[in-house]
Amino acid sequence: MRVALVTGGGGFVGGAITRQLIQNGIVVRSLGRGEYPELQKLGVETYRHDLGSNDSFPREILEGVDTIFHTAAHVKMWGRYDDFYRINVQGTQKLLDQAVRAGVQRFVYTSSPSVVASGKDLLGVDESTPYPKRYEAFYPETKARAEQEVLQKNSDTFHTCALRPHLIFGPGDTNLIPTVVSKARSGNLRQIGDGKNLVDFSYIEDCVTGHLLAAKALESNAESRGLAYFISQGDPYLLWEWVSRVVQLSGLPELKGSVPTTVAHGIATLLEMVSRLFPAIGEPRFTRFLVHEMATSHYFNIQRARNLLGYSPSVTVAEGLKKTFATGRLRQTNESALHLERAIGESSPF
Repeated sequence: MRVALVTGGGGFVGGAITRQLIQNGIVVRSLGRGEYPELQKLGVETYRHDLGSNDSFPREILEGVDTIFHTAAHVKMWGRYDDFYRINVQGTQKLLDQAVRAGVQRFVYTSSPSVVASGKDLLGVDESTPYPKRYEAFYPETKARAEQEVLQKNSDTFHTCALRPHLIFGPGDTNLIPTVVSKARSGNLRQIGDGKNLVDFSYIEDCVTGHLLAAKALESNAESRGLAYFISQGDPYLLWEWVSRVVQLSGLPELKGSVPTTVAHGIATLLEMVSRLFPAIGEPRFTRFLVHEMATSHYFNIQRARNLLGYSPSVTVAEGLKKTFATGRLRQTNESALHLERAIGESSPF
């Protein structure tokens, strides 16, 4: 790899990948919808373009590029299907087509485990788990469509794969931990369910390593191409114990009270109905998809990534939390909703 393009370079994951590539001596270009002077200071060539728009694609950005890391996505708890489809699906298709036309060799897509979320427990499942027939939210539905587009585009001359990191956190976190802290501080954080649900987490440094290993494997290992990979710490952790630990490390009072899953699901159904009937009031405070993400177990088998990418988590979830708070590098946010998927882009709603 000599020249790489990172979409979403201004985000948590895209930015971390960008910084590591620069440290590795790779020339990096960034494509995004905003202005990112912090990337320019690092020597990154930045291009402003909305992949979901009809604007002409700046083809010069792909001149000489051999690898693309596509982390950008429309990540929200609620919204119009057209917005999700336009950015997540059509935007990815546009980038794939332009990459093939420009002779790019490798394409690493940041997907999400939510592409196989069915509202039920997912206990150590692997990549053979099928996509569900129906989705409860537009985000996982369109991410699944985009992932399939990426994998189907794999060929002898254009090598692709998709990574599925889950609940990404770590130093520099702009979303997951800051939002948990914000919600706890305002008194708007309540446990949903019995608190016994195990989930996977992805520490940012290992998430970045997974992306770089994927690019390397695409170059040299034909067996690794055209596949999806779960990427996590391989250390299933009680979700609400993790949340409580974050609250504790932030110096805030411990969480009190919980809401039964059935009650939360009923409330979410009503809130969604009201938001659909009266769009002017805005998005619902939480959704059925969010309730399931917060109340069910969902952790994954990462053996494929270990075997084909050489991926190996460097820390446990507890160690990752300790390192995160030791750095003090957490950016506060006042966003009203968080989507348990980001980082990915990357978010998670509580």
